[in-house]
Amino acid sequence: MTETWQTTDDGVLRLPSGRLIRGRGLSRPLPSGPAPTFAVYLLGKQPPEVAWESRWLRWPDFRLPSSDAQARALLGEAWARADRERVEVACEGGRGRTGTALACLAVLDGAPADEAVDYVRRNYHPRAVETPWQKRYVRHFGD
Repeated sequence: MTETWQTTDDGVLRLPSGRLIRGRGLSRPLPSGPAPTFAVYLLGKQPPEVAWESRWLRWPDFRLPSSDAQARALLGEAWARADRERVEVACEGGRGRTGTALACLAVLDGAPADEAVDYVRRNYHPRAVETPWQKRYVRHFGD
């Protein structure tokens, strides 16, 4: 069993159940501390190679995932693995797409869909989830 993140690690969000997931911006250096064991990268183009297991979700900047089915599958996998592994989700800046994905993970974790964006803004970054359509995506993620 792999150790999960510590709440003192940079960008780590504690979901309502206690699961920990790190959000980050790939444009910034890798935070100090342990590396993830699994990651979902939310980018419009294929991400760079990393030393840990990762998945790519095609998600252009300021938009929504190219495939809702793939988004639900990959975020579901990230949520399940966060119970026992160090999981991160990341986009280029670490706010819009990452915040949206973290809010969707909060919904998977049991947070009410209409409260998930506020939860992520309080506990991860105040400007997480940048566009009205990203907010709407989170609200309908629980459907």
